[in-house]
Amino acid sequence: MNKIWAIVFTLVISPPITAHAADGGETLYKQRCIVCHKTSPDKAASIGPNLRGVVGRPAGSTEFRYSTAIAKSRLKWDSKTLDAYLTAPSKLVPGTRMVVSVPDAKQRAALISYLATLR
Repeated sequence: MNKIWAIVFTLVISPPITAHAADGGETLYKQRCIVCHKTSPDKAASIGPNLRGVVGRPAGSTEFRYSTAIAKSRLKWDSKTLDAYLTAPSKLVPGTRMVVSVPDAKQRAALISYLATLR
């Protein structure tokens, strides 16, 4: 558990990140998400589920040990749902284990656009 909090603390105190180019979402992913989430099809889930193909799939539908809250959420990860989740994960899904949020709307949009390219 201490490892997870160390990662969260590092992400929270990191300086603000801005997306300036079309690849801004990928840059943000590498700076903020890659610690917990993989996107390569040959990489197993780590702290969080693999995000390849996340846009369009039902929540809790891959091989990962999801929280009961996510597994029972009946959400579909479309752009609108991902935006709400990344804004405040525990507000949309009380009981989720994800504690990192992305408060900046432009950053969320860039991340979601990047994730949509990963098929």
